[in-house]
Formats: sequence, C-alpha cells, structure tokens
Amino acid sequence: MHELGLLMEIVKTVEKFTVENKVGRIEKLVLQIGEISSVIPEYMKKVYPAAVEGSMLEDAALEIEILPANGRCLDCGREFHATVCGGVCPDCGSRNMKIISGRDFFIKEIECI
Repeated sequence: MHELGLLMEIVKTVEKFTVENKVGRIEKLVLQIGEISSVIPEYMKKVYPAAVEGSMLEDAALEIEILPANGRCLDCGREFHATVCGGVCPDCGSRNMKIISGRDFFIKEIECI
C-alpha cells in the first residue's frame, strides 16, 4: 500500500504551499485520481487521517475525484471511455487504441481560508 507514502508527500507539498502563500488554514484538499492509476481511492481515504495527523491538513476534508480512463482509437481517431467500452472502439469496433487519460494523479485544489 503506497498510498500512505503518497499522502505524506502531498502533506509536504501542501505545507510548503501554505508557507509560501501565507495561508492560515486549509479547509479541503481535492485530489484527482485516474480510474486505472495505481492509486486506490478507498485506501487514500482510509490512511488520510494518519498521514495528516499533526499537519496543517489535520482538520481538512479530503475529496477525491475519479478521472475516466479515456482511449483514442488508432484506426478511426474516436475518443471514448475505454473501460465502459471494454477497450473496443464504439465507432469502428477496433481494439487498436491508446490510453490518453486515466492514469493520472493530481492535487486539484487546496481550499484555504
């Protein structure tokens, strides 16, 4: 479970941001996690309290947004939700595709007061 390590690095990044921007308090942290990334949102939620204990994020809510796994058909160019379509292009039926999103992991927002 590497989610704890990821969250601890996020805490460092956010704390650096708060110092540089003279932020008093953080209300909410919003993360975006790709649908087919190696990060498991449920684990992130589970280990969040331990990762933020004693930090500026200790009282901040965690919100996670899931980014869809989109693919582009290399035969016809159509972009589609790859997991919904089972990796098959809904236009031409090809399986010749490239994943263009869904492996991402971002800090989307730090809501401050």
